[in-house]
Amino acid sequence: MLVLCLALSKIQTLIRTNLPTLLSLQHCSFRHSFPQFLSFYPAQDVYSCNVRIGDLLRAGQIEAARKLFDEMPTRDVVTWNSMVTGYWQNGYLEKSKRWFELMPLRNVVSWNLMIAGCVENDRIDDAYMYFSAMPEKNIASWNAMISGFVKYDRIDEAGRLFEEIPVRNVISYTAMIDGFAQSGKIEQARMLFDCMPQRNNVSWTVMISGYVENERYKEARELFCQMPKKNVVTMTAMITGYCKEGKIEDARILFEEIVCKDCVSYNAMITGFAQNGIGEEALQLHIQMLRRGFQPDQSTLVSVLTACSNLASLRVGRQTHALVLKHGLDSHISVCNALITMYRRCGGILDSELAFQQIDHPDLVSWNTIIAAFAQHGLYAKVLAFFKQMELNGFNPDGITFLSLLSACGHAGMVNESMFWFDSMVRNYGIVPRSEHCACFVDILGRAGKVEKAYQMIQEMPFEADSGVWGALLAGCHAYLNVELGQLAAERAVELESKNSGAYVMLSNIYAAAGMWREVTRVRGLMKEQGVKKQPAYSWIETENKVHHFNGGDISHPDIGEIHSELKRINLQMKAMNDIEDIVSAYSNFS
Repeated sequence: MLVLCLALSKIQTLIRTNLPTLLSLQHCSFRHSFPQFLSFYPAQDVYSCNVRIGDLLRAGQIEAARKLFDEMPTRDVVTWNSMVTGYWQNGYLEKSKRWFELMPLRNVVSWNLMIAGCVENDRIDDAYMYFSAMPEKNIASWNAMISGFVKYDRIDEAGRLFEEIPVRNVISYTAMIDGFAQSGKIEQARMLFDCMPQRNNVSWTVMISGYVENERYKEARELFCQMPKKNVVTMTAMITGYCKEGKIEDARILFEEIVCKDCVSYNAMITGFAQNGIGEEALQLHIQMLRRGFQPDQSTLVSVLTACSNLASLRVGRQTHALVLKHGLDSHISVCNALITMYRRCGGILDSELAFQQIDHPDLVSWNTIIAAFAQHGLYAKVLAFFKQMELNGFNPDGITFLSLLSACGHAGMVNESMFWFDSMVRNYGIVPRSEHCACFVDILGRAGKVEKAYQMIQEMPFEADSGVWGALLAGCHAYLNVELGQLAAERAVELESKNSGAYVMLSNIYAAAGMWREVTRVRGLMKEQGVKKQPAYSWIETENKVHHFNGGDISHPDIGEIHSELKRINLQMKAMNDIEDIVSAYSNFS
């Protein structure tokens, strides 16, 4: 480190003594000669030029800023700092470094800006090099470096700097609390929070968010109640916590209490509705957000598309797609992935493929999403084609990829292919099968009537089968009336998930199909004894911008009489059509 400091000091001396030559080598053309460069220039004009340079750089007009810099007969450290910052903010970190080395005079702000530039451009080690070489550090220097280490999950190094910092302020504490919380060390985060000499709203918000992210919802609520003055950011963090916990009504109440709602708070509530299966509420809140003048961002649109997916609302999904195009987010990868999923769940498989084609640089999630789309529709050939394209583009398949491949085999009834891919996943790609893979494979074997082989596979699994695996075997036994294995599978499924009504009902149906009515009565009595109720089926339909829900046996819909009359009319028409077909068929045979 000493050698590095001496080397940097020598470079600085050379720069100051040979500035005109260095500037020439860096293609810095000046309108005035070097003596004129040092001539008197009004401070007000320097200030005005500095402001103008800053504006140009923020607008991305680097060449115009450079031209103005060259034309200035006098520059101060602010001028140089602006250029150094402008280059790395526009993605030119190496040029920023060269300009930093050319600076005739640096202050602590100059060094801090370079640290920030390296952190923002994923060069954390370079940032630490500048930090170590600084002739004099202020608290902002320490905080920038601690925050940088936290950002890249180098918590131990951040903690070491935190211990070495001469004087800590609220930013130092907050950055370290955030680091501990992000790495799952929530107890250490809370200890540090309690030790803080003073806290601000950011400190409270970071600690509450840390609890939420670590699924410590009770502690988050308690801390939120203790917070002396709540702001929209903290309330939004708590809304996210309520939504993740499933307490959607508490989230809604807190959301309504926010006086000055912003885009982030709307996004949190819309996401909460969508993730908790309340798609209609998510869509209505999105409309309210638009009416109040808020512009949706990628987070908003991803959540709205998720709601459309859950509702299978193709009409609203297309309208949301139009919003995506309007706001120029059609190349945003997470939005495109959500579009693929929405069209897949709404039956628009060709639209899914078109949405995928809009992505310039698909990531692994994009490939998995489009493969899952075609797998859901049983289009094995397309799944295989995308799988090969994915590998040609340098992406290695993961467990999710193979789950889609197995699913496609299952939909297409391709038992041999499923066995090949299951074996290939383990042998050629080194992916350890998870419960989902085994359940899918068992389901494929069960659908093909190979329930004994499916049971053998369960016995050979390297881990204990869960209720999903036993449920898949039970489904196969139900299809092929294998009473003995069906009983075993149902018992295992119930042991693992005692309130699983599906296992009871399916076993009862197996007994009924086999004429074992005493066993049917026993299973139904067991359900009643355990307090297990069959989940009622439901469906929905969207008409005139409203979603109508129908539960099995439910007659609460206001138009139920008219609905039943229409269903009877359709049923009569279907019977009439069948009668006509029978008559035509009879005449054909007679002739």
